[in-house]
Amino acid sequence: MLDATPFLRLYARRRSQQLASQDPAATQERTLLELLKKARDTRFGKDHSFDSISSVAEFQKKVRLRRYEDFWNEYFKASFPRLENCTWPGLIRYFPVSSGTSAGPTKFLPYSKEMQDSNTKAGLDLLTHHVLNRPHSKVFAGNSFVLGGTTELVEQAPGIWSGDLSGIAVKTLPWWARLRYFPPQQMALIKDWEEKIDTFARASLKTDIRMISGVPNWLLIYFDKLRELCPQADGKISNIYPHLEMLVHGGVNFAPYVRQFTSLLEGSNAEMREVYPASEGFIAVADRGYGDGLRMQLDSGIFYEFIPLEEINSPQPTRHWIKNIELGVNYALVMTTCAGLWSYIIGDTVKFVDRNPARLLITGRISYYLSAFGEHLLGEEIESAISKAAEAANSTITDYSVGAVYPQSTAELGGHLYIVEFAEGQAPKTTAHETFITTLDQQLRRANEDYEAHRANNFGLSGPKLAVVKPGTFAAWMKARGKLGGQNKVPRIISDAELFDNLQRFAAEHRLS
Repeated sequence: MLDATPFLRLYARRRSQQLASQDPAATQERTLLELLKKARDTRFGKDHSFDSISSVAEFQKKVRLRRYEDFWNEYFKASFPRLENCTWPGLIRYFPVSSGTSAGPTKFLPYSKEMQDSNTKAGLDLLTHHVLNRPHSKVFAGNSFVLGGTTELVEQAPGIWSGDLSGIAVKTLPWWARLRYFPPQQMALIKDWEEKIDTFARASLKTDIRMISGVPNWLLIYFDKLRELCPQADGKISNIYPHLEMLVHGGVNFAPYVRQFTSLLEGSNAEMREVYPASEGFIAVADRGYGDGLRMQLDSGIFYEFIPLEEINSPQPTRHWIKNIELGVNYALVMTTCAGLWSYIIGDTVKFVDRNPARLLITGRISYYLSAFGEHLLGEEIESAISKAAEAANSTITDYSVGAVYPQSTAELGGHLYIVEFAEGQAPKTTAHETFITTLDQQLRRANEDYEAHRANNFGLSGPKLAVVKPGTFAAWMKARGKLGGQNKVPRIISDAELFDNLQRFAAEHRLS
């Protein structure tokens, strides 16, 4: 295969100069005005007088915040699946199907040609940061492996399709990316996840894999299959994919997985890079090291707003944008996109670590918090605490979920049950088990005043409980729910009592003795 990396390197030099001179506020305001101009003759544009808006302040005054249900009821439902000049000019031909989490209702989100171009630009930015960091890279001398969901799409109407974003991405890949894409489209159509993993792994061994990307927990399952097929590799990816340069991960907090992937990549030349893609649009890419924040895509046809999390349900929340963001504040992310979503609350929460360039960390979901008893634990706080607990117990976590356990009598206290799957042979024994629980509790008490107040003297909340399940349990549970593989994510915090009861019953059958 021709090594096209020199052409990528030329692009990267030019793009890096653009990024270096980018003014965040000016770029975002220009993006918004271009979107307004493009969509002024749509139904949504006319309803909100787009032709009279000339500033961010005017836009925020005339266009209220909306959730998916608002768009569906007000604009999409009546004519779905044929949305033509509705909220975006032209006919929307693709709809990524998303639930936001594995437990939520199905959403059909618009995906335009402009959004396709936006995602391509973000992908090129990912590669730009890579080749700038690796001057001798030959990433385009081989194939890029995407471990995504099914590529099979549903034809909702003639020429109008819905399905996993990964399937839409494959169908709309630019020609130059298609030449280096693995797996082949026919292979990617395999529906059964276990069959797909096995088929992909065997075929990849005959392929020069330079980059691999996916959700961390599914990548671990895939790597287990590789180790099974290649026992002589001694568990090292460098012995299986000797030319691997980059492992791209996203979709879930990476902290619980760092140790495992670091071990897997030992002896390899591959670097790990985080991305922040959503069905609504590609938001950010890591341009520096792990934990240093993700650089936002400010010139890719998306305008961003940020609502302080505590104000998200207030009648008139403060609407920040890139010009006046504050560091360290937990914001609900709001997006206006080149596919026809306007001031749309996507459900994610973020906080900024840099302003220029704008870099953020993903902190969780708006609904992704645990507050059954007034403890108000954020997803970010739980992710951090459980990672430190695993480190203290010298254990490695594969997957976990947590939910509330309610008292059965007035003499009992409510609390939290953590159902945790550790890597093979890594489950903590008696002393380490207690270390895990104690560290988890201590970290949460340090991080959250409400939790500390409820835990003080065991007055309002009992200490956390730990249920350790066998390796493979969460994959089996997801399979039992029809949620195995691809973009489906194990729900970390489960507030739905029925769903958590279902997991507890399943976990009881798979507990380690």
